[in-house]
Amino acid sequence: MANEQDRIIIFDTTLRDGEQSPGATLNVDEKLTIAKALARLGVDVIEAGFPRASTGDFEAVQKIADQVGTENGPTICGLARATKEDIRQAAEAVKPAAKGRIHTFIATSDIHLEYKLRKTRQEVLAIIPEMVGYAKSLINDIEFSPEDAGRSDPEFLYQVLEVAIASGATTVNIPDTVGYTTPEEFGALIRGIKENVPNIDQAIISVHGHNDLGLAVANFLSAVQNGARQLECTINGIGERAGNAALEELVMALYVRRGFYNPFLGRPAESTEPLCNIDTTQIYKTSRLVSNLTGMLVQPNKAIVGANAFAHESGIHQDGVLKHRLTYEIMDAKSIGLTKNLIVLGKHSGRHAFRDRLQTLGYDLSETDLNKAFLRFKDLADKKKEISDLDLEAIVNDETQHVPELFHLELVQVSCGDRARPTATVTLRTPQGEELTDAAIGTGPVDAVYKAINRVVNIPNELIEYSVKSVTEGIDAMGEVTIRLRHEGRTFSGHAANTDIIVASARAYISALNRLSATLNQTENPIHPQTAALA
Repeated sequence: MANEQDRIIIFDTTLRDGEQSPGATLNVDEKLTIAKALARLGVDVIEAGFPRASTGDFEAVQKIADQVGTENGPTICGLARATKEDIRQAAEAVKPAAKGRIHTFIATSDIHLEYKLRKTRQEVLAIIPEMVGYAKSLINDIEFSPEDAGRSDPEFLYQVLEVAIASGATTVNIPDTVGYTTPEEFGALIRGIKENVPNIDQAIISVHGHNDLGLAVANFLSAVQNGARQLECTINGIGERAGNAALEELVMALYVRRGFYNPFLGRPAESTEPLCNIDTTQIYKTSRLVSNLTGMLVQPNKAIVGANAFAHESGIHQDGVLKHRLTYEIMDAKSIGLTKNLIVLGKHSGRHAFRDRLQTLGYDLSETDLNKAFLRFKDLADKKKEISDLDLEAIVNDETQHVPELFHLELVQVSCGDRARPTATVTLRTPQGEELTDAAIGTGPVDAVYKAINRVVNIPNELIEYSVKSVTEGIDAMGEVTIRLRHEGRTFSGHAANTDIIVASARAYISALNRLSATLNQTENPIHPQTAALA
């Protein structure tokens, strides 16, 4: 594995661990859309899901393996518990990929052994060679994880890893499953593995960690300093509980501070070669795509991709940046693909120019999606004097989301004011072409719209989050609305963008209700994601 020791492998688990965030459930087409974006971003491995969890998960992994797992594309990985049926299904799901991987795991901490597995250390040591060996008989690229490694006895962990590697594991992943360790502890754990596992030179050391104490990224960077060469992370840091280590933070730390990290990979400190294969200019648009499709908002002060990441309020900071950018900025916004350029398009522009601009921004749409986005662009061009790339990205992200449309918003009309009772009328169209209309009174225009929609749809739900943000500055800015609603303990998200915030609010709500309706129409009984988690 020496050829892999001078770079960092980026293993993205947005579609597996990231999707386990409450309300972040994605359908097959949405997963495929994100997988294609991850491939453009340049991730080395995509953990596309847990095939045994459900028919939908199996289909998603298989479809991603077929369409994204090309010869020059990323490795496509499927998660599997250390059972033959899990492993068999994972192998079948990733089979269409040019480069497939099975990632199998079993818990090793005493607390997990006693209370979850109800097995002894010796029983676990007997399971590992059998299951890793079985996986190896089906596919060559095998990753093994001792779940809750951060709280496992190091001496037992060394035995587990030695057996897993001897049985065919080519990557051994060290999960800080509950986000318990500190950077010094986690680095020491990786160093101990390097020094005490006799056959460790036959495998790549990977790390997976959660952000319960806000230390995931720091833990990973410490792991790199001590020999880890694969980082398992998610876009925007989404995932179970407080989330995973954020891909964008790890990648940009390695990019900005490559002089510091170069020696740990055996490179001269002055080397300017990138430490990983990520195309950093794809970071911002990938972040936006994942945020929109999952309904997981990015807080303004989020490192790298937050709205305030490159904003300067202080007069002293503004003066310094105007004189020389490096006085208060350690990276250029353009390095993550964030620009404020205006597109050279207007209401008289044609589809060819529109398609060309989208391709420049990194979007390669199907004819159907291009037509939908172009119609929205022409509509927006009639309302706005200047259209920015951010506006264009908002249109594309809004129009290319593949939510099963059981209800389509045909009309929304509101009446409100400080001396009026907010009233809304909505018309929804079903797939059979039937138009359903109703009206309602609310505490405000959005409340009235949602009550009217609920009267038509008639599916009990609880609105638990409603968020509005402006895409760009100005009174004519597009507004993006993200909502989350709950039904029988499950959370569903919706997203929409429009210059009319009431219309955006209605469309976002319909999007969430369509997700809910599609789920209610499913007849499969998936395994709960927590049974497949490294978290």
